[in-house]
Amino acid sequence: MTLAYIPSPSTGVIHLGPIPLRGYAFCIIIGVFVAVWLGNKRWIARGGKPGTVADIAVWAVPFGLVGGRLYHVITDYQLYFGEGRDWVDAFKIWEGGLGIWGAIALGAVGAWIGCRLRGIPLPAWADALAPGIAIAQAFGRWGNWFNQELYGRATDLPWALKISEGPNRVAGTYHPTFLYESLWCLGVAALVIWADRRFRLGHGRAFALYVAAYCLGRGWIEYMRVDEAHHIFGVRLNVWTAIVVFIAAVVYFVLSAKLRPGREEVVEPDTSGGPGDAAAADKPKAAEAEVKADAKPDLAKAAPADGKAAEGAAKADLTKAADGAANGADKS
Repeated sequence: MTLAYIPSPSTGVIHLGPIPLRGYAFCIIIGVFVAVWLGNKRWIARGGKPGTVADIAVWAVPFGLVGGRLYHVITDYQLYFGEGRDWVDAFKIWEGGLGIWGAIALGAVGAWIGCRLRGIPLPAWADALAPGIAIAQAFGRWGNWFNQELYGRATDLPWALKISEGPNRVAGTYHPTFLYESLWCLGVAALVIWADRRFRLGHGRAFALYVAAYCLGRGWIEYMRVDEAHHIFGVRLNVWTAIVVFIAAVVYFVLSAKLRPGREEVVEPDTSGGPGDAAAADKPKAAEAEVKADAKPDLAKAAPADGKAAEGAAKADLTKAADGAANGADKS
């Protein structure tokens, strides 16, 4: 008998009148806001402009949601297109089912489009956002708690997760793999922030570190899960995906460090100096030049006048000196 356990919510939906607030969607939204907020602070610290992270996230987030759902539907197609299944359920994203691998892959495509429009390098933006993505995943995993899904093997540990009877699940206490992954993601975020400050990671290496560290945790957590999944050589598909992505992230990290060491000096071009700004900046110079031009004729006129006056005074002195000498000669 389990004396202590983590209870599951009786429902994943709270109704405010006719408006349903779904816990799964709420967790994702909170994660996105935290990721953009933290990413914005890190982007500014790297020399970027406020608001750029949010502008690019407008592209990355929708692409990421579509990619995450596509990965889930494709790899678990039997849940939607098998016998007795309704394919319309594939569009019910609020019921759960987002594959992080598809979300990151297609989200990167959206981010690339946004970066191209702003004229900034995608790796630099990804570095700024990396720990925020990990924190967003930590929040998002609590959506699985609301839906009572993606738990691990049965256990009687004090932190076991209690699952109630329902469609495709048996009542009991199980490993709370959602909690394990949530805590792991917070640790990954802390690791990336520390390493980025300590080693000044750049050119996509902070993002690569996040990917590699996440895959390490996802591998053993995925191995504990008991939900239906495809297997290759007796190993769950997501475990193989984690292994392949981990290797790719490490290879990128090593090659990037050799080919492009250090961090980007400029992450976002200064586009504030438009034609209007240039004209405004030239106004003081034009006024100064105009003053100098106005002053030159006066100086030119004054110079000859002063010269003639001096010449006249000199001649007068010479005349007086000559007259004095002549008078002296007469007296002698």
